[in-house]
Amino acid sequence: MKTTYIPRGVCSRMIEIELDGDTVKDCRFIGGCSGNTQGISALVKGMDVHTAIERLEGIDCAGRGTSCPDQLSKALRKAIGE
Repeated sequence: MKTTYIPRGVCSRMIEIELDGDTVKDCRFIGGCSGNTQGISALVKGMDVHTAIERLEGIDCAGRGTSCPDQLSKALRKAIGE
């Protein structure tokens, strides 16, 4: 299943996610800090979606109350219907 998510409060403009059941098959950020978002994407590929959410949720960037990893956790929750 492929889905897109529009993040809020961060530099990235869109997150594209592909799931295979409960596994993150692919993840791509549009915009944001290129090295960081590529790193996040590489780390979550092949990971169980619930594990990814648990590890990324609540990470803060520069006092914004959110971050690209946190927004990815929200995108994953939306993708699995939580």
